[in-house]
Amino acid sequence: MTENPSTPRKTHGWKKPVAITVAVAMVVAALGYAYASPYIAVKHMKAAADARDAVALDEYVDYPALRVSLKQQVGEMLQRRVEGQHSSNPLLILGAVIGAALISPLVDAYATPEGVAALLDGMPPTGKPGDRPHAPPPAESGTQSAEPAQPTPAPAAPPAPAASGNPAPGARPVTTAGYRGLNEFALTWDRGSTGEHYAAILQRHGLFSWKLSAVELNEGNVSN
Repeated sequence: MTENPSTPRKTHGWKKPVAITVAVAMVVAALGYAYASPYIAVKHMKAAADARDAVALDEYVDYPALRVSLKQQVGEMLQRRVEGQHSSNPLLILGAVIGAALISPLVDAYATPEGVAALLDGMPPTGKPGDRPHAPPPAESGTQSAEPAQPTPAPAAPPAPAASGNPAPGARPVTTAGYRGLNEFALTWDRGSTGEHYAAILQRHGLFSWKLSAVELNEGNVSN
């Protein structure tokens, strides 16, 4: 008679710590996924961009915000270029002025699956006349920025820049990825030999979703 009431108490006493353990494990898992979510988003966005899957890419790119950022960044880059050249090279100044007139077509070209693919491969716009996104060489495609969680170290002896005007085939940039704040995540490319710095900025949308929303352009070697 005295044993029966004690049995339920032991059962409930055993279930309570198990429930707490499970709840803590779920919270830890959710926090871990929340932290890893921008890395996962970049991986999926890169795959969608390489496949030119516009429907899938819409989930990871805020095109209106990206257009605004591209227009602002390219405009500021051209302004710095003109101010930096003064009157020493009229041809470069003329090229910058022509480029300023072509900002809208350039923005339209980069706010596309092809443009996003170029941006995620560290190939930003240069602001030069006729500037268009270029596909990366097959050897680099899907390797340089598809896994931002493991940045590619700088090679010991980088190859010399190609003779063409394309800024991408030069020395492979050092790629890093990380949070800039609770709601901002950046993929950054640096070419130490030229001073070129470029970043693609993702903004948080909800708890686990991220979208490419902005770029940062540094003059570096694009003015050469």
